[in-house]
Amino acid sequence: MKINWGTGIVIGMLAFISFIMYFVVTMMSSSDYDLDLVVEDYYKAELHYQQDIDAQENALALNEQISLERRGDSLIVLFPEEIDLEKTVGMVSLYRPSNKKLDFSIPFSEIKSSEFEIPADQLVNGRWNIKVTWQNSEKEFMFKTEIVY
Repeated sequence: MKINWGTGIVIGMLAFISFIMYFVVTMMSSSDYDLDLVVEDYYKAELHYQQDIDAQENALALNEQISLERRGDSLIVLFPEEIDLEKTVGMVSLYRPSNKKLDFSIPFSEIKSSEFEIPADQLVNGRWNIKVTWQNSEKEFMFKTEIVY
């Protein structure tokens, strides 16, 4: 039996469509590729976007910035001396874009020194968004960064 060029093109197109459909169904049904929303109330959070920009500018105006350092398996958050952790209300939030079950926050009340170690057992390899927010003397501050742990 001979296959002419028209039949070959149709067979090739059907094979390609089947290949694409296989990957679409695999991606849609697999829980490995689920991505969560950044925030549940997206539109409500959007209303406070200008406040976040102002808070980030306030943090950039400080003499020293918050920095991150990796020591072994641990992640260290280094706070500048300007931030008095005992008198400041704030939060260190770690957000995992691929799995919101891994998200966690640490209030400043649990942080005792200017070098705070985030336990390695809470961090899974991959991308993390880190946000440090605090309020001091009626000003809001925010530090945001992304890391690959």
